Amino acid sequence: MAALFPHAAAANFLSFTSPKKQGRSLLSPPPPFAARCCRASFVPHAQGSRSRRDYTSVMIVPTGVGASIGGYAGDALPVVRALASVVDCLISHPNVLNAAMLYWPISNVMYVEGYALDRFAEGMWALQPVHQNQVGIVLDAGMEEELRIRHLQVADATRASLGLPIVEYIVTDTPLEVEKWVDPKTGQSSGRVKHPDALLRAVQALVDRSKVNAVAVIGRFPDDDIDDSGEVDDYRLGMGIDDIAGVEALISHLVVKEFQIPCAHAPAMNPLPLSIHLAPKSAAEEIGYTFLPCVLAGLSNAPNYLVGRSHFGVNSCVLSSDVDSVILPIDACGGDGALAFARSKKKPLMIVVEENDTVLNDTPEKLGIEAVRVSNYWEAIGVIAAHKAGVDPNALRRNRIRNIRRLIMPDDISFDSRQSRHDGSLQAQSSV
Repeated sequence: MAALFPHAAAANFLSFTSPKKQGRSLLSPPPPFAARCCRASFVPHAQGSRSRRDYTSVMIVPTGVGASIGGYAGDALPVVRALASVVDCLISHPNVLNAAMLYWPISNVMYVEGYALDRFAEGMWALQPVHQNQVGIVLDAGMEEELRIRHLQVADATRASLGLPIVEYIVTDTPLEVEKWVDPKTGQSSGRVKHPDALLRAVQALVDRSKVNAVAVIGRFPDDDIDDSGEVDDYRLGMGIDDIAGVEALISHLVVKEFQIPCAHAPAMNPLPLSIHLAPKSAAEEIGYTFLPCVLAGLSNAPNYLVGRSHFGVNSCVLSSDVDSVILPIDACGGDGALAFARSKKKPLMIVVEENDTVLNDTPEKLGIEAVRVSNYWEAIGVIAAHKAGVDPNALRRNRIRNIRRLIMPDDISFDSRQSRHDGSLQAQSSV
C-alpha cells in the first residue's frame, strides 16, 4: 500500500468536514470538442473586437453548506446556462453542474472537480480542454446486487444512446463503509470513508490496466430513515442541508489529489418513498434509480489537469491568471479557491450574491476581500456583461460615477534618466 500510494492516508478511515459537492445527474450528449474549447489565448473574434481575448469566469457554490441556490439537486444550473451565454468560458464544479438524473450540456463550460478548482485558483494546476476522456467506474463492494445492476444499466445506456466513452468498471476489494452526518456545531454536511485505501486501489487498477483518464465513483451510502431524519424532510422541502454532500466531496477530492485526473461521485441509495410535498429544486434526485448519468456526461469531456508550471505552455490551456471574474455566495468567500483568486497578483472581479446565503459566515468584509455586492444572479450577470464589454459597472447605475480624483505627486518619487531610453531631453522625430 505504501509503495503504491506514497501520499495516501495510512489511517484506516478518513474523516471530513465539507468543502465543495459532487455527483447527481439527463441523458444528454456532450457537445463536440470544437464548441467546448475555452481558450484564454488570443482568438480573433468578430470584426471590431479582434484585439480581445476570451472572457473567462468562475462560478463557485460550496458543497454541503445549505446554499439557497446550488445547495440542492442542480438548482444552480439555470444560473450557469444564463451566465454561459454572456461569457466566453465558464469554469464550475460538479456541485453546480450536476442534477441527479438531469444534465444540460453547455459548449463553453468546463467541468472541474472542487479540489482541482482550488489548485487551479492557486496557480498550481492548469486546465487543458480535451476531445473526450476514457472514463472508468468504481463500484463500492458494499453495494447490493440490484443497485449494482441499476448503475451498470445506466453506464450501458450512456454508451449506447449517447456514445459516451465509458471503458470499464471495477468493484472495490473491500466495502468503503461510507458514513454521513451534519455537524451540529457548524451546520455543514460531514462524514468519513472507513476504507479509503480500497478506493485508491480500485482507481489505480483502472488507470494502469484500463488506461482511463477520468473516474466516476459510486459509493454505497446509508439509506435515510424517513421517520427519524429531520434533515431529509427539510432537504426534500427545499429548506435543509444536503447531508450526503460533504462525504461525496471527500471521495472525489481524495482521488483527484492522488491521481490528478477528473473525478466525480454518485451515491448509491435505495429510492425514498413517494412524497407529494416535494420542492422543485430537490425533485431531480427523485426521478430515477441513480444519480450517475450527469456524472458520466460531465466526466466524458472534463478538462485534463496540468500539474506543475513546466506544463503550462501547452497550447490552449487555461491558467488562473486568465480568469476575469469569480461569482460566489455572499457568505462563502473563505474557501481555498475563493481566497486564492482574491489574493492573486492579477485579481479577477469578485462578485458576491446576497440572495444566495449559506450556513457559513465568510463574508468579503470579514476576510478583507474587495468585492462587488449584488442582490441576485440577475444583477451578477449584468455586472459581468458590463465587465466583459470593458464598461465600468457603476456607469450603469444612477449617480455612481464620481468626479475623477487627483493623485498628488509623492515627495519620495525619483526617476533616473540614465536608465531610460531618453537622454533627458525630447527631440522631434519624423512620423510614419
